Amino acid sequence: FQSQDDRFAFTAEWYDPNASLFRRYELLYYPKDGSVEMYDVKNHRTFLKRTKYESLHLEDLFVGNKITVFSRHLTLVDYGDQYTARKLGSRKEKSLALIKPDAVHKIGELIDIIINAGFTITKAKMMVLSRKEAADFYVDHQSKPFYNELLQFITSGPIVAMEILGDDAVCKWKTLLGPANSAAAQTDAPESIRGSFGHTGLRNAAHGPDSVASAAQELELFFPSSGGRGPVNSAKFTNCTCCIIKPHAVSEGLAGKIIKAIIDEGFQISALQMFNMERANVEEFYEVYKGVVSEYMEMVTELCSGPCIAMEIIQPEPPKVFRDFCGPSDPEIARHLRPGTLRAVFGKNKVQNAVHCTDLPEDGLLEVR
Repeated sequence: FQSQDDRFAFTAEWYDPNASLFRRYELLYYPKDGSVEMYDVKNHRTFLKRTKYESLHLEDLFVGNKITVFSRHLTLVDYGDQYTARKLGSRKEKSLALIKPDAVHKIGELIDIIINAGFTITKAKMMVLSRKEAADFYVDHQSKPFYNELLQFITSGPIVAMEILGDDAVCKWKTLLGPANSAAAQTDAPESIRGSFGHTGLRNAAHGPDSVASAAQELELFFPSSGGRGPVNSAKFTNCTCCIIKPHAVSEGLAGKIIKAIIDEGFQISALQMFNMERANVEEFYEVYKGVVSEYMEMVTELCSGPCIAMEIIQPEPPKVFRDFCGPSDPEIARHLRPGTLRAVFGKNKVQNAVHCTDLPEDGLLEVR
């Protein structure tokens, strides 16, 4: 597949927050030693000379993907030459994975299934649909007798919308879902998502579009490309604390397991959203640790090294302290003293310790916002 001197070229875009404009680069990747090189297209000069960069892999390189190079978030907008397009132009597609109100409490298991099936989750947001948004979404079902019931159900509680990416994603996700009627799914495809999690024809756990075209259309409703807001997030902003699944844990495929552990412990996840954080925002977010924690700089670098998942956590009744469930910030210590905690189970070291949680109760609301 690769000769010794293979190199792949892409056109990449980076949003420069200081200048409020998109900058274009030619990005070259050399699979032989995993090195990257970047040229500034407009100014015709080298932006990054050829450097080894461990955390970028060949499978990350396809048009439409967001990659991170030295904590700069780049979007690959085009192939840089015919050779790259021919070699790497893949059948990667985007689809919408929509978790319906009846299955939101199983979101951990469902994310795990999606990841284990080989998909990458590129966007995720827990949201509440207005009746109008629901009507836009179900526009094709307008003439059906169950139309009103459908609108009522999909607006009855939070849903989780995700953009998932993979080879033949549309078809593969439909297969994973199984037949639309849960009873039929239980008989014909008991292993499928609707076979395992669905209840009726209406309350069937999740949705997936039928074609690449309808996937694009539906994703546009939930994640508008125009930069519009889309449906509102489900955050309650009361009695809440903030939890962030760090980028290393997201890229290691642990998000579903961490979410399931949080729900199993009796906490409610009332809002959830995937973010790619810019360095300046992370420095501000972690401000309280500056000069206090010696790992401050590494913590900042970690949180902007790729997508993270932020969540609003509501304390159960009687209240348990969420921070106690996260465990000591050093996973080594956590494994000795508090072996059941999130960091003991999922953390690697003080910087890559799986989750961030609000330290001071009075900061909960601030961090969630």
